[in-house]
Amino acid sequence: MCNAMTLKRASVRPALRQAKINDFVQRHGKVSIETLGEKFDSSAETIRRDLTALAEAGQLRKIHGGAKPLSAPMAAAARSVEGVFGARMRRNALAKREIAEKVATLIAPRQTIFMDTGSTTLICAEAMARLKHLTIITNSTRIAATFAEGSGGADIYLLGGRYRGDNAQTVGGTAIADIARYRTDIALLTVGALDASGIMDFSNHEAEVARAMMAASRRTIIAADHSKFDKTAAFHVASLPAIGQLVSDRHPDATLGATLAKAGVDLL
Repeated sequence: MCNAMTLKRASVRPALRQAKINDFVQRHGKVSIETLGEKFDSSAETIRRDLTALAEAGQLRKIHGGAKPLSAPMAAAARSVEGVFGARMRRNALAKREIAEKVATLIAPRQTIFMDTGSTTLICAEAMARLKHLTIITNSTRIAATFAEGSGGADIYLLGGRYRGDNAQTVGGTAIADIARYRTDIALLTVGALDASGIMDFSNHEAEVARAMMAASRRTIIAADHSKFDKTAAFHVASLPAIGQLVSDRHPDATLGATLAKAGVDLL
C-alpha cells in the first residue's frame, strides 16, 4: 500500500516539477540535491534524473551534488543553438507549465482541436499528449511530433503551406485554405499581447492563422502567461468577446479583469 508521502510525490508530473526546479535554481543560484529533494518532496534519485533532463535541455548546469544556473557564455551558446524559439521556451517556463496543466483539464476525449504555433501551445501539447483519442490539427511540426510521441493515441493533421523553419510552422494562403476545410470543437491559441482592445500577435502570418482557426471552431481558448497582459502588438487577431476562455498563471489587474468579465471571457 502506498503511504501518503508516495501519493504526494506521484501527484506532481515530472515536467511541472522540473519547471519548478529550474525556476528555483535560477532564483537561488547553486543548489544541492538534498535541498531540492526537501523543497520538492522528492527522492535524491528523482532529483538527479530531473537535473539531468534539465541540463540536457540547456536549462541549467548539473554539477557534483547539485545544480546551478548556466554561466553567461554557456547561456549565450545555448541561445545560438536553439535560436529565438528556444529562448521563448525558457521564458516564464514555470508559468507555462501551470497553464498547460490547467488547459489539459478543459479538454475532453475525442474532441477535435486546432493548435497554433507557440512556446505556450507546445508546452500545452506536452500536457495534452497523454489525453485519449484527441484529433489535433496544427501548423506546428513540433506540436505534431509531441502528440505523435504521446500516450494518448491522437489523430494528427498537419496543415500545408509555406514552411518557416524559425518556428517550425506552416503559414500563408495554403495553410489558411486548409484550415477552412475543418470544423473543430476548440481553437487553442497563444498570443503575443492582450489588452482591452483584444488579442494581438507580432507576426502577420501567425495572426492570419489564428483568425482562421477561430472562425472554424466552436470555442476559443487562449493560453497566455501574465507577461502578455496590457501589452500591444502590430497585428490584431480578435476582440475580447470572441474569446471563450483565457487560461493564465495569474489574474490580470482589476481594470483588465473587469474588461474581460464584461466581454464574457471565462478566466482560469
